Amino acid sequence: MSADVRRLDVLRAIVQDYVATQEPVGSHALLERHQLGVSSATIRNDMAVLEEEGYISQPYTSAGRIPTDKGYRTFVDRLAEVKALSGAERRAIETFLTGAVDLDDLVSRTVRLLAQVTNQVAIVQYPILQRSTVRHIELVELGASRLLVVLITSNGRVEQRVIETPNIPDADALNVLKHKLIGACLGERLPQAVDKASSIAEECEPQHLQFINDVVAVLRETVETDRADERIAVAGTGNLARLGGDFDSTIRPVLEAIEEQVVLLKLLGEVGEGQQTNVFIGTETGHAGLASTAIVTRSYGPESEALATLGTVGPTRMDYPATMATVGAVARYVGRILAED
Repeated sequence: MSADVRRLDVLRAIVQDYVATQEPVGSHALLERHQLGVSSATIRNDMAVLEEEGYISQPYTSAGRIPTDKGYRTFVDRLAEVKALSGAERRAIETFLTGAVDLDDLVSRTVRLLAQVTNQVAIVQYPILQRSTVRHIELVELGASRLLVVLITSNGRVEQRVIETPNIPDADALNVLKHKLIGACLGERLPQAVDKASSIAEECEPQHLQFINDVVAVLRETVETDRADERIAVAGTGNLARLGGDFDSTIRPVLEAIEEQVVLLKLLGEVGEGQQTNVFIGTETGHAGLASTAIVTRSYGPESEALATLGTVGPTRMDYPATMATVGAVARYVGRILAED
């Protein structure tokens, strides 16, 4: 075994012990708890190198060592596998989430579940309309000049708008125009769907031009309004107070940062559309108030479609394999439920 590989084993052991005990870890404890296959002197030398390279630090004289943000980052990046959830844990997640009656209920259940299972702060971003695709469009005449436009998207949202528009086509023509809209927009992301809906105006009868333009306008307004109305649900802030020494002097700035939802939205937005779990550690969060935290996030949506992001905020001294497994599993279940709606 090379010295570099051995030192990674020592770092991994230090992280695991510190997460479990919240006590600085010494060479003697490593010898007792882990089968490292080397002498105490070798472990001390390896710890000295790890400290010099910034992976661990000594909180006070004569103490053992604790991981730094750099050490945690290396530990996370070198994880061979994420801790598997038990069958009971998976069934509990599935049972709790599948009882949701609508999108708001699903988000509410998800954020509470994440907070309970991880004992951290849970954050769930509401599905972003712009990222979803069109599942159905319905046009319902309400009167001589009033029309209900119903937009159903892949994220389970149902948007309804009543518009005032003159010269609503007769039932047959309205049905033809509705199917043209569906044909052009079905399966398209919302911004692209609005553009494709606009193209129908080029094919319709002149007497229906104003009507189509009115419908397209309300679809565009729906998408643009949603852009300014991104929301997140938060649960479990009380868990921070129960984490003891992790936030002795930093809990107030952490709570203030969490209250600034724009901070969380920025972090959630940085995840992009990949289906991998992302971890921000300490200063990687980009916000001074969150420098003592680690944030684990993952996108969710039906199949490979990323509609929004969920995750947790906890101490840097967290059980990363377990948290990553839970966040990933919940994201997959939420995506599966959205795909079935």
